[in-house]
Amino acid sequence: MPEQTSKNNQPPKDTSRGHPPRQLQLTLPLPPSINEQYATVEGRRVSSQVARRFKQQVREVLRSLEQQGILTDELRHDFRQGYLALFLDFYFTTPLKRDLDGGLKITQDALCEGLGLNDNRVVDIHLTKHIDPLHPRLYVELEALPDWQFDQEYVLLT
Repeated sequence: MPEQTSKNNQPPKDTSRGHPPRQLQLTLPLPPSINEQYATVEGRRVSSQVARRFKQQVREVLRSLEQQGILTDELRHDFRQGYLALFLDFYFTTPLKRDLDGGLKITQDALCEGLGLNDNRVVDIHLTKHIDPLHPRLYVELEALPDWQFDQEYVLLT
């Protein structure tokens, strides 16, 4: 069953500049490697069965968090209103078998699709590699950034 805990059993960090932290914390299975994510069918590249299964697992975890009252309508609203930070801690079985960034895009896509978000709202990404041969997993924090601003704002002239 998914949990709303930090990776080190610490309270969530507050990086939201004065607002209470608006984040979702969850543990997922490791995503498939980039080489496992696609298959060629009749000359076309399509998502592999392993990739589709991972996305389904993400949807199931999100549904469970909704049922537990952790993923609330208020939190979903906060995610839709502004920009997002994504923190991914990969716990691999070995230190050198997998690239750190190979699971980023499929995880970001699965989370954003499952939450009904456009992944172009993610403006801050942190990836960390850990080793846990007995319990491989992916620890995720998705945080709403209510006060995010780009270094310099531009006005679009039409």
